[in-house]
Amino acid sequence: MKQLKTKSRTKSNAEVTRKKVGGHIAYGQPALRSDAFARALIDAKSCVEDRESLQALFNQAAKKAAAVPREPFRESWPYLQTMLRLVHAHHRGEYDQVPNDAFLWIVAALSYLVDPFDLIPDKTPFLGFVDDAAVVEFVIDRTRQTLDDFMVWETARAGAAL
Repeated sequence: MKQLKTKSRTKSNAEVTRKKVGGHIAYGQPALRSDAFARALIDAKSCVEDRESLQALFNQAAKKAAAVPREPFRESWPYLQTMLRLVHAHHRGEYDQVPNDAFLWIVAALSYLVDPFDLIPDKTPFLGFVDDAAVVEFVIDRTRQTLDDFMVWETARAGAAL
């Protein structure tokens, strides 16, 4: 009788360290492992603590969001707009129910968005905003509950104003 040898499949280091988030392999995105994203996180930490820097980032991000093509952002476009509104409401002191880590991730995504020299420079035809969209989608996956809670708060606030 012939004995079958079974080969055990072991995961590579890359497979083990990647985290599956919302159907995407989050850390598998090169933009998230880039120096530009690390820079965005560092900038976000200082921005969160400085009201003027946060206001300047919001202004830059709002201007950039109005100018970028929507195609690379697809389904994440409404959440990108929500990120902007949340940062603005938080800066004005109207909304403070956002966890610190979620706020840091959101500010980092906006910081990455406004950086013209990120992983793929924004002026690169057809591809310039693909990395920006990947970062925004990753942050949405990490902060979706916070963003949803903010939208509920906005709706309740608008209803109360009527």
